[in-house]
Amino acid sequence: MCSIVPLQDQLQSDEQLQQQQATTNETSTNDVWNYVVFVSFVVVSALLPIRKRLCRRSTNSKSKQDYVFGAGHISTLAMMLSIARGTLGVISVLGYPSEFFYRGSAMWESLYGVITAYPIVCFVFIPVYFDLGITSVYQYLELRFNSRLVRCLASGTYIIRTLLSLGVTIYTPTVALNTIIGVPYWVSLLSITLISIFFNALGGLKAAVAADVIQSLSMTAMLVGIIIYCSITVGGVDKILTISSDNDRFAFFNFAADLHLRVTTTSAWLGELFNSLSLLGCQQNFVQRYLSMPTISQIRRTLMLNIPVVTLLFSLPWFVGMAIYAIYWHCDPLKASVIAKMDEILPYFMVDRFDSVPGVWGIFVGTLFNGALTLNISNINSLATVTWEDFLSLIPALRKKSDKHQLNVIKLVGTIYAVVIMGVGFIVGLLSGVIESSMLIISATSGPLLGVFVLAMFIPFANWKGAAMGMIASHLSILWIVVGRLIESNVSDTLLDTSIEGCYADLMEAQKNTSLLLVVALEEGVNAVETSTLLNRIYSITFMYYGVFGTVLTVLCGIVISLATWSSHDVYNMKMLHPAVRWLYSRCPFSGKHIGSFEIGGKGYGAGMKEPVPKC
Repeated sequence: MCSIVPLQDQLQSDEQLQQQQATTNETSTNDVWNYVVFVSFVVVSALLPIRKRLCRRSTNSKSKQDYVFGAGHISTLAMMLSIARGTLGVISVLGYPSEFFYRGSAMWESLYGVITAYPIVCFVFIPVYFDLGITSVYQYLELRFNSRLVRCLASGTYIIRTLLSLGVTIYTPTVALNTIIGVPYWVSLLSITLISIFFNALGGLKAAVAADVIQSLSMTAMLVGIIIYCSITVGGVDKILTISSDNDRFAFFNFAADLHLRVTTTSAWLGELFNSLSLLGCQQNFVQRYLSMPTISQIRRTLMLNIPVVTLLFSLPWFVGMAIYAIYWHCDPLKASVIAKMDEILPYFMVDRFDSVPGVWGIFVGTLFNGALTLNISNINSLATVTWEDFLSLIPALRKKSDKHQLNVIKLVGTIYAVVIMGVGFIVGLLSGVIESSMLIISATSGPLLGVFVLAMFIPFANWKGAAMGMIASHLSILWIVVGRLIESNVSDTLLDTSIEGCYADLMEAQKNTSLLLVVALEEGVNAVETSTLLNRIYSITFMYYGVFGTVLTVLCGIVISLATWSSHDVYNMKMLHPAVRWLYSRCPFSGKHIGSFEIGGKGYGAGMKEPVPKC
């Protein structure tokens, strides 16, 4: 017997089918627009910085000096945005909003350290570097300590840290690309690598700076757009501030002296100050930008004017976190099991709110992709330069090559590094815990690097033995703490309270499950406290102080060993010291024992002696 369907039900079924078909067509159209916008954004961003190089072949752009320093033709504004962009990455765009959402504003206060670092770099590091005519910042260490070992230790630290950091950086947008658009991880990693090689071959520093400028502007526009949308949605900026304040998201000016608290005002400021000094004052990609400017006054003006720019770029992701919290404060996607990780909160927001708007997803993913790309390009340029100056230039066969051939070698090295970084990105995607491990190791390298430069500039009697042993001792000690933290420490990660009361009823079961997991975690935390040992107390020291401890340990160890091993052969040119220290030290009765001479680029920088300083 045939069933008879009422006409009204048939009409309703037809209407539902039409609505579903319309929705499917609209979704397909939006997907097409997202693809078009994403590809266009990446292509335009990639071609604009090197358009002149593609259109005409200038003889000036073929020299190694132009590739490394941009031939001094980079504007102050472009350099400001490039330096500011270098202090922020894709991880900050995704990480800071989730940090505010689930842990509050405590980490925001690390901005104090960044701001404090800029004038210190201006008046401490720049006066020493500028008149030396060096290409690699680590060449300064060899000139100061007359030791290739110290130079290679510092260069190796920079190379390893940068490779690990870039592996994490280029992997970050591949997650969004795979989740949103469905692009396989290997395709994204390969694309970033190929474009980076293209830039490395044709662009050099000028292309890297131009790419940084484009990324800074696009990232700022995207974040400002999110803040405006959320403000309109919740009823104004004051509403956003009220919601965050009422739910204990603001945690400023906590000066607790406990070294085991994850973040306090003191640890945020001191920790980020030391990390920023290591980054801005001792890392090749930043010093390379400073030395591309023609005068020391322009360098100082650029850095000081950069403080408000960095403040804006640093704070925007935090404002985004505040705005997104105002949207989801009563319905936490993580507690509701809609997302699996904290860092997915911003991508989830974009899908939830803008999935029906054509092209928005493309801009968002394009910005993340381009962010990883520009950082990769910028650092590949610096990695290749350091490798040439500190390692390959020692090979007689390469050192005797013409400037053009040397440039080709540098570009080849950059290509190799791009492939290595892609491999690190694959490893990050395959192994669990690699991201956290690599980030901790990266933070642990800041102290030894900064410490050896402090020894070089401010401790007149420091010698190469003290510098080398100080770096090695600091590396081993901080690495021991990091490994112990990862393996044995029972450090609990406490998140602020969130709610799913505003979610749908079918998500309440997820809340129960999450609450149960929270109880188990709290019980484990209690057990950890009861069974804590001295080693666990050491391992649980907040990572914010790793840079501080590493610097202090390097300097103290370097001073002790230098005093124990000093000899009359430990001579160097007084230009290697900071001018203020040089002025004070010149008034000491034994200061003349440390004066020598050296050669840089064929120019003698002597202090009354004709012979080069003795080699250690």
